[in-house]
Order: sequence, then structure tokens, then C-alpha cells
Amino acid sequence: MTSQALQALENNSPSVRLQAALAVGTTPDPGFIGALIGRCAIEPEFYVREMLTWALTRHAASMTVPLLLDEVRSERVQARSQALHTLSKIGDRQAWPAITPALLSDADGEVARSAWRAAVVLVPEDEEHELAVALATQLGRGERETQLSLSRALIALGEVMLPTLGAATKDPDPRVRAHAIATERLWRDPDAGFEFAIEEAKRTVALGGPGQEGR
Repeated sequence: MTSQALQALENNSPSVRLQAALAVGTTPDPGFIGALIGRCAIEPEFYVREMLTWALTRHAASMTVPLLLDEVRSERVQARSQALHTLSKIGDRQAWPAITPALLSDADGEVARSAWRAAVVLVPEDEEHELAVALATQLGRGERETQLSLSRALIALGEVMLPTLGAATKDPDPRVRAHAIATERLWRDPDAGFEFAIEEAKRTVALGGPGQEGR
């Protein structure tokens, strides 16, 4: 069974790899952990990667987390991103020290987004303010998907992020101001949607600043 499952994880068919990951997660075996993590780094199919992550969460965190922390330092972009994603799903706060400023500002957008999501799950309560400050340095970065991910991460921190976000609404950079204002609006009215919030924020910035965001 072990050798067959390991071979199946490398099969050319995504459906076979998916079933192999499902089987490994259904019957956890520490002998599979290395293969699961190695596959995460190169697996091209999103839904197979999700199953690989699920399979890893089915194993003891004491065995998976140290290996995932090694992957977080990998030169391979997908290895870093998927390891961070898996750590966020495991939720073991012993992994928190690995969420460095370098990861939170990683040049690759997918790695950065994964780091943001992992950070808000793993951060100790007494370090939430420092995390909000670090996340705020990324305001204005990227396109809609990246900006929405950052807004969600900040909002997930709760009220502790509001002073930092408020300061960012006065940033000299109009992209930073617009993103901060949009995040504030999304915080106050989650049902408004990010597209509406960002367009409203852009109009506010174009009119001269955040002075009207309380309407």
C-alpha cells in the first residue's frame, strides 16, 4: 500500500494524484509526510494541492510543522506558498516565529498572500499590533486580488488594526490611502463588497483625502 500510494502521488493523472492524497489523509502514516510536502512544492493542480494540505493536517503537527518550516525557507516559490498555506490550516502557533517581515513582503504575490493568511491565524494576541503595522506596509500593493487578501488579513485582526489603518488613510501615496480607506469601509460594512469599497475610496482620494469616509 505504501509504495503504491507514493507512486500514485507522482502519477501523470491529476485524478489519480487526488485519490492518492485522499487515501493518505484517510489513513495517516508518518512515512508519507515527506512525500506529501515534496509534492506540494511541485503539484500544478490547485485542487490536488488542497487535498495534499488536508492530508498533512491529518498527521501530527509535531511531525509536520518542523518540515513545513523548512519549506517556508525554500527558494522555490510554490514550496514557500503551499507550506505557509498548510501551516495556516494546521494552526500551530509554534510556527509563528517563521512568519518573518521578509515573508510578509515577499516579492511573489502568492507567497505574500499565503504569509498574510498564515500570520493572522498564528499571531499571539500580544503581537497583533506589531503584525498590523507590518501588514500595513503592504497597503497599495498589487491588483484587486492581492489588495483584497491584505484587507481581509487586516480585518481578521479586529479592532487592534484600526489605529494603524487610520494612519495609513493619511499616507502620501494615493494608492496606499485608497487601499486603507477601502479596508476601513469593508471593516464597517462587510456586505458592501471590496470592488465598491475600493472605487469609493479612489473617489475620496481624488477629491482630496479621506475627509469624507464617515458619510
